[in-house]
Amino acid sequence: MIGSDDERAVSPVIGVILMVAITVILAAVIAAFVLDIGGGLEEDPRAGISIEGDNTDSVTVTVTDLGNADGVALVDDDGNVVTDTELASGNADDATIESTGASSEIDETGSYTAQAYFGSVSDGDTIDDSASANSIVGDFEVV
Repeated sequence: MIGSDDERAVSPVIGVILMVAITVILAAVIAAFVLDIGGGLEEDPRAGISIEGDNTDSVTVTVTDLGNADGVALVDDDGNVVTDTELASGNADDATIESTGASSEIDETGSYTAQAYFGSVSDGDTIDDSASANSIVGDFEVV
């Protein structure tokens, strides 16, 4: 035989240590899947918009990409979805934009945000109470 007994025992010890380490790592990965660790993270709604006429007497917001959002709501500085009196069209349905390429125009003086949302909202609603999730994608002022 080549080598002594002490030299041959090194390989089996290292092999056992590596097998135990791999088993522990696999157990941790399987436990993470089974216990759904980290599964409670939710994405914020995202959308792309174009704002034309910021700081003028009439601002037009156009959705360029709806992303993962259900729609984009135009929200006043009190957190309420705008009403028909704030919209140039006078149509309350224009307070939310739910398709790419659609737009809405506001001609009432004030500060506003465009917010992507999940769920459903309508004019006059408080965005935080109505939408299941929302995030600001733009802001503008009408003077």
